[in-house]
Amino acid sequence: MTRLCPLFSGSSGNSYYTGSAGEGILIDCGKNAKQIVNALADNQLDIKNVSAIFITHEHIDHSSALRVLASKYRIKVYASEGTINALENKGLINEKVDISPITSDGVDAAGMFIKPFRISHDCCEGFGFTVESSDGRRTAFATDTGIITDEILSSLRGCDTVVLESNHDIGMLKVGPYPYVLKQRILSERGHLSNELCAETAVKLVSSGTTRLFLAHLSRENNFPELAKRASLSLLEQNRMKQDIDFMLSVVPEKYTSGSIIY
Repeated sequence: MTRLCPLFSGSSGNSYYTGSAGEGILIDCGKNAKQIVNALADNQLDIKNVSAIFITHEHIDHSSALRVLASKYRIKVYASEGTINALENKGLINEKVDISPITSDGVDAAGMFIKPFRISHDCCEGFGFTVESSDGRRTAFATDTGIITDEILSSLRGCDTVVLESNHDIGMLKVGPYPYVLKQRILSERGHLSNELCAETAVKLVSSGTTRLFLAHLSRENNFPELAKRASLSLLEQNRMKQDIDFMLSVVPEKYTSGSIIY
């Protein structure tokens, strides 16, 4: 059985575990190493059973524990070439980190097949990932993107489970405390996905066979879990898709401690 465990989600840090109880991978590691090790333990998972770390992009809320985790526990790391260069420039990796570029061909890790797709974000070369388990089930991780491109949508379609960004409510962001330049960055095509765009994507995904949706990377200042969930749920219901029948919808909290989701 495959497990999905969202360890952390949001602008303060992001990390997800997927795999079996005995072996798996991390998608991002944007907290400190101790926090991630403890979060795994809280969910009955051992860092020693993590065989690879996949980094979506170089921003600190996705990569801060990388150097310590990868070197201390000798974990293989994969990222795009652009992300690797950015991580080196920021001092987030060194010669002790075993890191390799991942191409569109994908790689095998922990008995699963991981394939990247490009995201639209203000980073050097950001990737999302699809993870296919041995039984053919696919899980996708698509956060930190200002828009849903054709490539992203094509990668997500048909996935059983999708972790999808629902970062901000546009109205809250516009009247909120952020400086104008930051607001424009978030709203741009290389920013973050709004609740509204997330909802539109959710409809397309459920129509294509996705049965589990996890809304992730919510802004603490410009969103509420209830707002994010209501935006997607309302549009799904308008399209005659019923919760707990056609799909299951959840919001990923900043820290997930109630156990792995097994499917």
